[in-house]
Amino acid sequence: MKHINMKSFLPGLALLFIFDLMATGSTMAQDSTGAPPPTVEKKKRSYVKNTFEGNYLIDNQSVMVPIKGTFEFDIQHRFGTVNNGISDLYGIFAGAIMRLGLSYTPIKDLQVGFGACNDRMQVDWNLKYALLRQTKDGAMPVSVTYFGNAVMDTRKKDATTLFVTTSDRFSFFNQVIIARKVSDKLSVQVSPSLSHFNNVPGYIDANGKILPEMKNDHFAISFSGRYKIAPKTAVIANYDQPLTQHPMNNPHPNISFGLEMSTSGHTFQVFAGNYGNLLPQDNNMLNQNDFTKGEFLIGFNITRLWNF
Repeated sequence: MKHINMKSFLPGLALLFIFDLMATGSTMAQDSTGAPPPTVEKKKRSYVKNTFEGNYLIDNQSVMVPIKGTFEFDIQHRFGTVNNGISDLYGIFAGAIMRLGLSYTPIKDLQVGFGACNDRMQVDWNLKYALLRQTKDGAMPVSVTYFGNAVMDTRKKDATTLFVTTSDRFSFFNQVIIARKVSDKLSVQVSPSLSHFNNVPGYIDANGKILPEMKNDHFAISFSGRYKIAPKTAVIANYDQPLTQHPMNNPHPNISFGLEMSTSGHTFQVFAGNYGNLLPQDNNMLNQNDFTKGEFLIGFNITRLWNF
C-alpha cells in the first residue's frame, strides 16, 4: 500500500482553506453592502388654519400670528358710554379714545409691534409668539400663543400725573392664549393674563400713612368665541373676569358681543361692551364701567394686512 506524502499535501490543503475563506468573505460582503431596505416616508404634519380671522377679538388678542413678511396696520376706536341716551347720541358725541398700531412679522410665528393711544398719551411696544399650533390629526388639540407688551405714559410730569421716577410711567401685560377651532364655524379661546403697574394711586389713612389703593399686579382671565354665519361674516363674543381683589376700586368684569366682517386683507369688527380703554392692562385693572347698570359703549376695530 502506497503511503501519502503529507508534506506535499499540506500546502495544497492550506491553499484550499484560504480560497474558502475568501469566497465566504466575498459572500458576506455582498450581503452587507446590498441595497438598503425601503424607508417609510414620515408624514408631514398638517395644521389647522384660520382659527380666527385676525389679530383682535373685540378687546383681546386672538391666538393668530400672521405669516412671515406680513405688515399690519390697526385702528381701534371706543366711543363714550350709551347710558346718557340721545343727549350725546348714545356715546357717539361723547369723548372717544383711539389707538393706531403698526406691526410686522419678521420671522415665522413672531410678530412685533408699536402703537400710540390718545388715552393719557400712552405708547406701547408689543410682541406675539405662537408656541403651539393645533393639528388636523388631533395630535395637538389646541393652539397656544404668548402676547406681551410694555406701555409708557408720556404725559408731562405735573401734579396730576404722580410720577416720581421714569419707571413710574410704565405698565406691562402678559397673556397666554389657548384656542381651539372646534369646527369650520366655531372657534373658542381662553386667556389667563397678568397686568403690572409700576405705580398705582394711593391714599392717606387716619394715621397719615400713604397706602396703595390697588395692588401692583392683577390677574384676570378671558373667554372668547366666534361663530361664522357666512363665509366672511361671524358673530363674536367675549367675557373678561378679574381675579385679583384690591384694597379699593376693584375693576368690573367685561362682557362684549359684536359682528365681524373680513376679506383677504381686511378685518372689521363692530361691537358693544363695557371696557372703555384700549390697552389690555388698563381694561383689566382699571375698568369701572358696570354692565349691570347699562354702562356699555360702542367700539370698532379695523385691521389691514400687506404681505411682502
